Amino acid sequence: MTRPGYEVLLATLDPDGRRERSLPELDGKPAPWESSMQATCECLSWRGALDNLERRHAEDTLGESVYVDFPVRARSAIVTAHTLLDRGVITEDELRAKMVAVRDRFERE
Repeated sequence: MTRPGYEVLLATLDPDGRRERSLPELDGKPAPWESSMQATCECLSWRGALDNLERRHAEDTLGESVYVDFPVRARSAIVTAHTLLDRGVITEDELRAKMVAVRDRFERE
């Protein structure tokens, strides 16, 4: 299911993290990044880069197979990145560099 190039995504899984298993763990107010992620996905769909229905199908398929150990709320970001890698919209190196830049910014704040 996965090919070389997804290590950048798989490496984001916290080894001490655990997948949510019950409804109370899944219920709750979305974090600010989740709302931003959904807005980004809407823009990608609007511009024709990644259709929302296609993305949701990918979330179902990849979220229950390749990315099953990721927290449910993080899967949309991981699957979106996976799909953009597949389509050649971004490269693994570009994604890795952006992730480093974002982590650096958070550490400064």
